[in-house]
Amino acid sequence: MENRSKSKILAIYAFSMFSIHSITVNAQTIPAVPALSNVVQLSAQGSIEVQQDTLTISLSTTRESPDSSSLQIQLKAALESALAEAKKAVNGNGMAVRTGQFNVSPRYDKNGKINGWQGNVELILEGSDFERIASTAGRIQTLTVSNISFGLSRDQRVLAESKAQAVAISRFKSKASEISKSFGFSTYTLREVAINTVDQGYTPRPRVMSMEMKMVSGDSTVPVEAGKNTIVVNVSGAVQLN
Repeated sequence: MENRSKSKILAIYAFSMFSIHSITVNAQTIPAVPALSNVVQLSAQGSIEVQQDTLTISLSTTRESPDSSSLQIQLKAALESALAEAKKAVNGNGMAVRTGQFNVSPRYDKNGKINGWQGNVELILEGSDFERIASTAGRIQTLTVSNISFGLSRDQRVLAESKAQAVAISRFKSKASEISKSFGFSTYTLREVAINTVDQGYTPRPRVMSMEMKMVSGDSTVPVEAGKNTIVVNVSGAVQLN
């Protein structure tokens, strides 16, 4: 009985040693991954300056009232009047009109009790016809200009990004070729690349604040002047020198 137990223990030990030996042999047969060599990281940039071709004017008003119902009536009346005037000038992509925020909130006294209500409404004019948008904003009497901003239309942005990207890629390739030759190699192979776009927009302030302008000028057109956006495309990556 004792001999059988010893034989069993020896068999288990022998099997375990065989398994460990097999694992070691198999691990040694896995080929080592060669270290990367002659790989260069580099980047290049392309930029295009483009004229802003869209204008957005936000008009708003803030009112106060002892109760929320009368406040909502006042705000609604102001917005409806402005919207009716703006809709007369709607012209496809030239000018579009949409309503913005409509907020009503309570005011509290020092004891935390409601002592009145305040609220505001917003109307937004936007499009590519600057003169139409500016003159319409000037004719609206129930709201005043609260913000003026400029930007790029979708078509203008896509075109600018395409041009800037072409410049960035061309510079990346030229730089990779130059580096390859400088290190004594004849050519290079692209290993990886990343492309990202940045819009460095510029929005000038209106020349005159809207409320002051309406009091001192006989012309109701809001004075606006667009600037330019700079579209920047960055190309970065790694090349293998061959």
